[in-house]
Amino acid sequence: MRWVTRAGVHIDRAACGWLIRRCIDPDAEFALVADGQPVPADATAFDMPGAELSHHGADCSFETILRRHDLTDPVLWRLAEIVHEADLEDDRFDAPEAPGLDAILRGLSMTCDDHRVLEISGPIFDALYEYLRRRILLGREPT
Repeated sequence: MRWVTRAGVHIDRAACGWLIRRCIDPDAEFALVADGQPVPADATAFDMPGAELSHHGADCSFETILRRHDLTDPVLWRLAEIVHEADLEDDRFDAPEAPGLDAILRGLSMTCDDHRVLEISGPIFDALYEYLRRRILLGREPT
């Protein structure tokens, strides 16, 4: 399936790309369009103004995708809090990991094109997911 988002991939778009590939469509192909450009008819839009899978209410796009696809994994929801804080910086969640994740994604966006950011950020989100999973299972910081 084709998915499309805005060019200039950063935290929410990178996280959504990872979530889509991990939980919804492992064979996802991503296209990027400039702001204001039309979405291809054969693609599902995310993190774009007017898209169903975008910011709604107080939720970032990552949270919206979790809700729309009934993804209930508590690790994904903890990750959503971190993504939310890194993307919106509204202090809605206690997410001390958010500034570091934001810095890493900003650095990637400065050194790589958008498709490469989507590719490289996958293992970063895999690692963060596993860290959070073990922290939840252990009830403490994993070593």
